Amino acid sequence: MEKIKVAAVSYLNTKPLLYGVRRHQVMERIDLVEEYPARIAQMLIDGSADLGLIPVAVIPFLSEAHIVTDFCIGADGPVASVCLFSDVPMEEVTKVYLDYQSRTSVMLARVLLKEFWKSGAEIVAARGEDYRDEIKGTVAGLVIGDRALHQRSRSPYIYDLAEAWKQHTGLPFVFAAWISNKPLPAGFLADFNEANAQGLLQIDAVVAENPSPHFDLRAYFTEFIDYKLNDKKREALALFLSKTSTLI
Repeated sequence: MEKIKVAAVSYLNTKPLLYGVRRHQVMERIDLVEEYPARIAQMLIDGSADLGLIPVAVIPFLSEAHIVTDFCIGADGPVASVCLFSDVPMEEVTKVYLDYQSRTSVMLARVLLKEFWKSGAEIVAARGEDYRDEIKGTVAGLVIGDRALHQRSRSPYIYDLAEAWKQHTGLPFVFAAWISNKPLPAGFLADFNEANAQGLLQIDAVVAENPSPHFDLRAYFTEFIDYKLNDKKREALALFLSKTSTLI
């Protein structure tokens, strides 16, 4: 039987879910690849992957999109790893570099800069890793993922996007979800969902496998990332997609 091509974000926040997938019998039925979010998204768009843990802002770009599993990369308050960093308070920021690695985080930053912070700062799309060296003076930068956990020790002002979204809307936020670009067998999806759930029961083992000098990963996985895709998160996802429809 042809294997199902599964793509997942390579950041630390996916490790608990992938820990379960790799140790479940469902692994025999998939080809798994890990990359950064924008690249994973493109794989789902061009059909080189069947199922991906991808930024939710990609959903409108898919000709067919099915949200599967009961799990996501979300937050109900601060997320720690998706933040605007600066040397000065937000009202003094004149330019903001936006991380090239995730369309969702970029869209969320644009919504919050306009609606929540009411910032008139110039928005610049970052083209490579060296943009973080530009975060100084009145220039801020959106940094996501593992690099954001490191950036927390470098910048005096940290604006957590999930926390700002919660203050702005009263809702949690969904950064990424398991999305397929075609219907997949029900039996496979049940096993895949079970594999994700089992990974979340092994947080201590995941932490032991992924030592990080920059952040307490047990706290990150249990207090900052909220993996359950519940009704409130689905409501937040619908609101986010409606707000970003004019930005596409």
